[in-house]
Amino acid sequence: MAAKLPLELFAIFAFATCGGYSGGLRLSVDCANKSESDLNIDIAFAYPFRLHQVNFDAPTCEGKRREKLSLIGDFSSSAEFFVTIAVFAFLYSLAATVVYIFFQNKYRENNRGPLIDFIVTVVFSFLWLVGSSAWAKGLSDVKIATDPDEVLLLMSACKQQSNKCLPVRSPVMSSLNTSVVFGFLNFILWAGNIWFVFKETGWHSSGQRHPPDTMEKQSSSYNQGGYNQDSYGPAGGYNQPGSYGQVGDYGQPQSYGQSGPTSFANQI
Repeated sequence: MAAKLPLELFAIFAFATCGGYSGGLRLSVDCANKSESDLNIDIAFAYPFRLHQVNFDAPTCEGKRREKLSLIGDFSSSAEFFVTIAVFAFLYSLAATVVYIFFQNKYRENNRGPLIDFIVTVVFSFLWLVGSSAWAKGLSDVKIATDPDEVLLLMSACKQQSNKCLPVRSPVMSSLNTSVVFGFLNFILWAGNIWFVFKETGWHSSGQRHPPDTMEKQSSSYNQGGYNQDSYGPAGGYNQPGSYGQVGDYGQPQSYGQSGPTSFANQI
């Protein structure tokens, strides 16, 4: 099992930067009648970015009457999906680390632990990719919906040229941008972790071994070759009896040079 500690840390960073976000913007409406102006209209919003539920009051520049408005859009689905993936990824990484350290025998029993870890790692890799992509699109929509220039268009007073509507402060989105970066980093880490978990399953090493029947065939074919035949035994040419000399009686060779010794005895 690959080390889960980096996965835990990056998962924490991902859901903390997104789930803990709160921000706001400030607008000013300077009416032709200065007494009706409001130069500090604060609009606050936070996770899970149900912007259609964020209400604020704005002057109409028509007496003391004010209008109640709300931001546009509900981006909670992509944000909550992203944070949910991060939380479950953190919990699984923590549980997997504990099992691997303290229950390694159970983890490797029947190869069940590595197999489960491999499947879950593949699933989380896919979820990180989908969740990060969805949240990146959702964040882009949040930025548009909370753009002060876009919010000013919702006010009826800003449609009259005699009134001056200006953005005072824009929302700070740096932590949300960081959450998207951590989301894709988590995808890269989990996708890269697939290879290390795959090697834990044993499929990698078993795929490189020769099957038993192939090894037996190679062994049998080698033993049937010329090197292991009994070529130097009774069937071979070098150990055949009588080819290098047979001795019948003591001191009387029969095969080795039969004509030589016989003629020499007759001469004597």
